[in-house]
Amino acid sequence: MITVIGRGHSGTRAISHTLTASGVYMGSSVNPSGDLIPPHDMYQACRVFGRHVKWNGALDWDFSKVHEMEIPEQFINLLERYLVSVLTHKKDLKGWKIPETTLIYPWITRLFPNIHYIFWIRNPRDCILGAHVTDDMRDFGIQYPETDNERLRRAISWKYQYDLVKSTPKPEKWIEVRFEDFIENQDETLKRLENFLGIPLGRIIVRPEAVNRWKNDDGVNYFDFFEPAMREYNYDIPEASS
Repeated sequence: MITVIGRGHSGTRAISHTLTASGVYMGSSVNPSGDLIPPHDMYQACRVFGRHVKWNGALDWDFSKVHEMEIPEQFINLLERYLVSVLTHKKDLKGWKIPETTLIYPWITRLFPNIHYIFWIRNPRDCILGAHVTDDMRDFGIQYPETDNERLRRAISWKYQYDLVKSTPKPEKWIEVRFEDFIENQDETLKRLENFLGIPLGRIIVRPEAVNRWKNDDGVNYFDFFEPAMREYNYDIPEASS
């Protein structure tokens, strides 16, 4: 079984469509973004998880409780309802994708320690250009500094999800893939994924203009707290921040 981890607007639809084109069952109902729908039980599961994340102020969250506590039965029931079409599918080659999986990633790894995890990464400067349901983390029970700045709110959501993933011990079957590499070097990137998954993967149409959209953006799309992650994944840092 396979799941995709990555914040909304990370380009995760590309890998979801690739998996579907390769014969991977991605659920009984999938929207144009490649998300397993309906999402309501997943959203509620995220809210159950969010109750147990402590906000220390500023951009600092304490995830220790979610890593140590027993996973609530309510959460398990909601997740199983959301994933019912995948979990009951008879074939082994199956999975799901929805960005909100990232919000509950620590408990996903504990419930499904042996599945394949694809962590899909995109330059955060591109990731925050468009609105996403996870922009306001309070909708999922996560506290953060109040702001009326829409881009800053998205950026905080990006950092929270990055920090949550980094706080979680990596499962045994884990791979990290940059969206930009998939677009610019699809064959090479798919070979990595094929080696990881142990299955041949189909090729989908990609659009080069999906990369570096921030360069044509007139708004603020960089925040200093992006820097550690951008350095880790080899994205260019603005000169003033170098």
